[in-house]
Amino acid sequence: MPALRTATSDFRTFWAGQTASQLGEQTSLTVLPLLAVLTLQVGADQLGLLRAVGQAPQLLLTLFAGVWVDRWRTRTVMTLTDLGRALVLGGAAVAALMSGLSLTALLVVAFVVGALSVLFDVAYQAGLVRLVRREDLLRANSAVEASRSAAQIGGPALGGAMTSVLSAPAAVAAGAVFFVASFLSIARMSRFEELPPRAQRRPRIREGLRFVAGDASLRTVCLASAAFQFFLAATMTAYLLFLPRELHLSAAAIGLTLAATGPGALIGSLLAARLPSRLGYGPVLLVAAAVGDGVMLCVPALHGGSARTILALVAVNLVFGALGQLVNVTIMAVRQALTPSALQGRVTATISFAGMGLAPIGSLAGGLLAAHAGLRMALVVTGAGMLLSPVLMALSPLARLGRSLPSPPP
Repeated sequence: MPALRTATSDFRTFWAGQTASQLGEQTSLTVLPLLAVLTLQVGADQLGLLRAVGQAPQLLLTLFAGVWVDRWRTRTVMTLTDLGRALVLGGAAVAALMSGLSLTALLVVAFVVGALSVLFDVAYQAGLVRLVRREDLLRANSAVEASRSAAQIGGPALGGAMTSVLSAPAAVAAGAVFFVASFLSIARMSRFEELPPRAQRRPRIREGLRFVAGDASLRTVCLASAAFQFFLAATMTAYLLFLPRELHLSAAAIGLTLAATGPGALIGSLLAARLPSRLGYGPVLLVAAAVGDGVMLCVPALHGGSARTILALVAVNLVFGALGQLVNVTIMAVRQALTPSALQGRVTATISFAGMGLAPIGSLAGGLLAAHAGLRMALVVTGAGMLLSPVLMALSPLARLGRSLPSPPP
């Protein structure tokens, strides 16, 4: 990774803390359900409820998180959310060891951890802009998103391993240690953000919504993200049924093909550090989005569960992960460059809400389409729908971006 010409000491502590926090978050997504299954002996319906409660803050709190992040120093938000998650997980582990943990209590734990994770994720994206120079945004995002991708790959495996080697309660406690490490790292940052005057410290959700709606590039980012997340959720619903039922793949083969997305995301993060500044932000966005989304149309053309089919699926997921992450990092840098510092939290939250808010509806639509039109046709339709995202970008000012980041409006 090329050296960042920034306040390198503060960036290193920020990056280390963000990496530890992402590991804690991804580990918790595995160990909390395992704790419910192994300690509380929950059924499938109760486990589904636990997962839904943990994901609910994405819909319920994201827009409010943007307001809170713009009101406070992001370092304060990150350290408090780290400390809160560590305490909540630590308390759950102690209660489980003492046989005093109920399903109701675990639901509360899942919701609180999910809510604090939403706050942390909005804060670190806004805080990065306030920490590094404008010309270093792309490289900084590449480094941070590479860490996040690595955590998404290794966190679930680490959570499962800790549960197996230790116990479910001990694994929850070990997961809390990551948040403590993040708290200690980020608290060491010496650079303090300047807060706006008290009279201006009353940010509102509608200001972020209005700013995104009024800027053609950000409006396109929002619409393209919403279209992508909707059709991706629909595609994945049909895809996860297609692999075992149409291709007759084993659980191990399905896991292998899906796992290829992770290394692809790491490759995409590394490519994002160089390609946009060399080839232009607009061309990179359009080509990566079109090829990365379009490659999913290869899936419904596959037949049988041969080794050749498995290799083809691995290649598809590798390309999809790499180019998807290249688009993600590039678009994040563009969004941050276009947004004034005082609005970073609300703009981040607005675009995240628009994208993630449509994902549950997309999942439902994908299931209904697969049930009525068949799995192959559902994959063709939803895969083609994903191409709406690069089409929207091609018709917007994003397509005309050159080798340097755009400036925010005056």
